[in-house]
Amino acid sequence: MAHNIFKGLGIALVTPFTSDNLVDYTALKKLITYQLENGADFFCILATTGETPTLTKEEKAKIKQIVVETAGDKVPILMGCGGNNTAEVVNELQTADFAGIDGVLSVCPYYNKPSQEGLYQHFKTIAAATKLPVVLYNVPGRTGVNMKAETTLRLAHDCPNIVGIKEAAGSLEQVDEIIKNKPDRFDVISGDDALTFPMIACGAAGVISVIGNALPKEFSRMIRLEMNGEIESARKIHHKFTDLFNLLFVDGNPAGVKAMLHEMGMIENVLRLPLVPTRLTTMQRISECLKFRL
Repeated sequence: MAHNIFKGLGIALVTPFTSDNLVDYTALKKLITYQLENGADFFCILATTGETPTLTKEEKAKIKQIVVETAGDKVPILMGCGGNNTAEVVNELQTADFAGIDGVLSVCPYYNKPSQEGLYQHFKTIAAATKLPVVLYNVPGRTGVNMKAETTLRLAHDCPNIVGIKEAAGSLEQVDEIIKNKPDRFDVISGDDALTFPMIACGAAGVISVIGNALPKEFSRMIRLEMNGEIESARKIHHKFTDLFNLLFVDGNPAGVKAMLHEMGMIENVLRLPLVPTRLTTMQRISECLKFRL
């Protein structure tokens, strides 16, 4: 029976682009190395923050290859594999190349707005189609449907290779309900940087982080302090992050963190349509915040 290995600071990896809108593989390698050297415990690739819907099949394969070659022997890698067509997700799980990948992150079906029973059957079918550990991803702000705690718990108990959930519903009550009733091998992982501190206090195992792309050292320190019981020290770091949390998402994700990485000289500030760079006023505020790095 599978257990969750995705703990601590997970990086929701961005996809850097060049000024002419090509994937910047050189910058990608540098980012991964920087994050490894500064506290990353695992990577989550080809998901929301990576602008995956705008990537070609060839680009996805190259990104996966680079991450596996650069980080695969150092930390676990979680790769996005989800959608709103169950049969298509199953086909991808059975035919795609998952060499070097340690687990799959599968988002709740979007647009269709399935019932709780539909969500259960969708994920049960996906779990049965792969031997890899599966981490569920509940993000109702993007999908239009919230997977309730009772559905998550049903899947956790019924499917041996469903090992966790990236929970981004924004409800600590829901998080607490899952943690209170989950099997030992199953973990809740924060999907919201701003709620990571209270979620870990509830018993979450870590975070799949956006801000970790730019500030892995600082954010991983907060997580480690809190998990070691040094709550007050962790809380101080959490409060220092508050303004940045708001700035990262005010113009959408990953616009904020790409602006931050650009200010740090690590990538070009380029996104693929329909996403656009953050507003100039937001960029200026991010720049001011970065002058007072933790």
